[in-house]
Amino acid sequence: MVALNVELGTRSYPIHIGRGLLDNPDILRTAVSGRNVVIISNETVAPLYLNKVRRHLDDLRVGDIILPDGEQYKTLGTLESIFTQLLEGHFDRNTTLIALGGGVVGDIAGFAAASYQRGIKFVQIPTTLLAQVDSSVGGKTGVNHPLGKNMIGAFHQPLAVIIDTETLDTLPDRELNAGLAEVIKYGLLGDAEFFDWLEENIDMLRARDHHSLAYAIKRSCQNKASIVAQDEREQGSRALLNLGHTFGHAIETGLGYGQWLHGEAVACGMLMAARLSGELGWLPTAAIDRIEALLLKAGLPVTPPAELSQQRMRELMAIDKKVIDGQLRLVLLRDIGHALVTDQFDPAALDRVLTPSKAA
Repeated sequence: MVALNVELGTRSYPIHIGRGLLDNPDILRTAVSGRNVVIISNETVAPLYLNKVRRHLDDLRVGDIILPDGEQYKTLGTLESIFTQLLEGHFDRNTTLIALGGGVVGDIAGFAAASYQRGIKFVQIPTTLLAQVDSSVGGKTGVNHPLGKNMIGAFHQPLAVIIDTETLDTLPDRELNAGLAEVIKYGLLGDAEFFDWLEENIDMLRARDHHSLAYAIKRSCQNKASIVAQDEREQGSRALLNLGHTFGHAIETGLGYGQWLHGEAVACGMLMAARLSGELGWLPTAAIDRIEALLLKAGLPVTPPAELSQQRMRELMAIDKKVIDGQLRLVLLRDIGHALVTDQFDPAALDRVLTPSKAA
C-alpha cells in the first residue's frame, strides 16, 4: 500500500493506494467520523462492492442510496433525491457520506456532503481509473446543467481517498481507456518524464498490469495533490488541470451527457489544445504527433464529432468556468510537460482547430 497526503492545513487528508484495500477494515474505520454513515453508489457498482464496504461498518447505523448509472443523471434532480432520502432517514449533521463509484458518484455525493445541513463529512472510494487519478482528489464537487458541465458545485474536501486498484479488474475497457486520458494529462501539463514513461508502458496499462497501474495512479495523484496544495480553489495554477477540458466539456454538452465518456472528450480536447498551440507556433509538430500517437495507443478519440460545428463549439466553450469578464481562457502547451493558462491566442487559429474538417 502507498499513502500520500493532500497538504491543506487543517483540511489535509490521506490518499491510500493499494490492491485489496476494501478488505482492510482499519483504513475505512479510521476515515469514518461519527456513528451514522450513508453509502452513495450506483446500480452498476453497488452489486459489486457495497457489501464489502458495509461489512466493516456493522456496528454503526448505515444507510445506502443507489443512483442510476450515467453522466446524464448528474443533475440537480438526482441531488434533490439524495437530500430527500437523507432527510427521510433522519440523518443528522454528524453523518459521514461515503462515495462508492466513479466520477459521477463522487462529484454528486461530494456536492451533497457540501450542501446537506450546510456541510457534512465524506469519504471517497473511487472505483474507476478516471476517478482514482483525478475527480476523487482535490475537493471539486458538483452537478451538470443542460447549458454547461460542472457549472454548479462547491469545493469540499473529503476526509480520505481510498483507492483499491482491484476495482479496476471489473472496469470495462472503454472506461479504463477513458481514465488513461486523465493520466496522460499529468504528463502533458507538468511531468514530461511521466509522459515518456507512459509512451513506453501504455500497452501494459491497457493490459491491466497491476504494478504499472499502481505506479500510474500514484504518480498522477502525486501531481494532482501537489497542484491542489498550492491552489485549492483554482485561483491560479490549479486551472492547468483543465488541459483539454474546455474543448472536452463542449463536446460532452453538445452531444448530450453520456454520449462520449468524460475521458474520451478530454482526450480529444487535449489534442485540440495541442493543435491550437501548434497553430500559434508554440508547440513543435513532432510534439503534437507524439501526443496524438499516445492517445491513439490508449484507444482514445482524437477527432471531434462532425455534428458539432465550429460555431456551436464556440457557443459551448463560452460557458466555461475559466471565462473571466467575457474573455475565454484556455490551457495550452509550450512543450510536453509545460502548460499555461492564457487568453492570448488568435481567434482565427482557434476557429481553424474547431472546424471539423481541419481538426481531423
